[in-house]
Amino acid sequence: MTDSSAALPTALVLRHAPDIGLGNVAGTLAAHGYAVTTLDAPTADLDGLDVLAPDVLVVLGGTEGAYQGEIYPYLTAETALLRRRADARRPILAICLGAQLLAQALGARAWRGEVHEVGFVPIDVTAAGVSSPVRHVAGVAMVEWHHDTFAVPDGAELLATTPAYPQAYRIGPWLLAVQFHPEVDEEIHRGWVRQWADEIEDGTAEQLTADRARFLDGAQAASRAMVGEWLTQLG
Repeated sequence: MTDSSAALPTALVLRHAPDIGLGNVAGTLAAHGYAVTTLDAPTADLDGLDVLAPDVLVVLGGTEGAYQGEIYPYLTAETALLRRRADARRPILAICLGAQLLAQALGARAWRGEVHEVGFVPIDVTAAGVSSPVRHVAGVAMVEWHHDTFAVPDGAELLATTPAYPQAYRIGPWLLAVQFHPEVDEEIHRGWVRQWADEIEDGTAEQLTADRARFLDGAQAASRAMVGEWLTQLG
């Protein structure tokens, strides 16, 4: 017998906390035939990782700041491996903290912003974004949960914004970075509201729960379309 999984394209997921997981994106990867491996960045041997081997690298969010490498040394190692993979133009999907780390790896800056963006926030797509997979989230209320932000790296296209922050950028078809959370499903959102309700500045936990019932199905559908199109265009 042969191992059929050996022929599948591979996706490596770098996770920073178990409760900030792959969620909705897992189903999209599975639907496109990817075999998924998840590594916990804080405890993994990132220096020894062959970061060019996976067909797709997915970098998830976290509570750390991308600029806190002195406090969390694995972030320094992670930024270096993102630089190596980007130099090789190997596909990367970066989300929230992942987008900030990738911006740093590409020579841009990440920092703590003035606005704490938490909740379901409509996404404005730029002219460049209209012809990208991010077009699927145009006007859609997507989950935001962050205070940090980034500068768009040189050579990257800004694809989406909110009034407070840049929300997505890309380089070619192979790199897509988003500040919002396409991975959030109901289980993840319930956990975040329960765990981090004290971070909600505008509104209440009850309001976020009501917004989940109103907006999450549409956000998940837009996310599946966006990530699915990005995977398809990788060829």
